Amino acid sequence: MTFFRFESEFVDSLRCIPMQVRFKLDTCGIKLKLHHWNQFTQDERQTLVEHPCSTAQEVQAYRSHLQQLIEVRSGEQATELAVDPYPEWENTTEIPASVQSKAQETHQAIALNQWAALTPLQRFALLKLSRSGHENRNFLPALQEFDLT
Repeated sequence: MTFFRFESEFVDSLRCIPMQVRFKLDTCGIKLKLHHWNQFTQDERQTLVEHPCSTAQEVQAYRSHLQQLIEVRSGEQATELAVDPYPEWENTTEIPASVQSKAQETHQAIALNQWAALTPLQRFALLKLSRSGHENRNFLPALQEFDLT
């Protein structure tokens, strides 16, 4: 399990969806709303953190489990999302424009070799934290945590 330091204010209670679960959501193609997450028990949230979601079989199992959990806890159907076969966080040959732009806003620069050296989860986190409409206050702390400043 990987929790980032910039997530430290909520990981003990899991009151917010941690990056590693958000990563799995994008991998399995399910949109999980915070109000759904908040309806889950602590054990259910922990299971979503711990359950693997890497192989095709694990992704399908995670997806099915999450769909059932959303329906049981909320009475709603899970919103399905298209899964990008070539997600930006897997590309180590180009830094996404949103990440470059957000880095410039914080007076930082990320070199391509630094981007390539990050784990897929770290690249995913920077992508999520750099998107417009997202609370971006953790972008600079993430850059610092990933030794990019």
